[in-house]
Amino acid sequence: MISYDNLWNVMKEKGITQYALINQYHISPGQITRLKRNESVSTHTIEVFCKILQCQVGDIMEYVETTEEVL
Repeated sequence: MISYDNLWNVMKEKGITQYALINQYHISPGQITRLKRNESVSTHTIEVFCKILQCQVGDIMEYVETTEEVL
């Protein structure tokens, strides 16, 4: 599973709120919800977040091994 838990820490460190993502950077609330739920998002979305936060992909997401089977 891909976890975006680090994203919220980086946002806090950079002083960027969810409100700013939506209103200043025009990120859809649906994308933010998907990230909160650790659901799939496009690489374009990840790229946009890296540009906004001036960070690397590994700073905002990580692979977490789970016991669930992938079909």
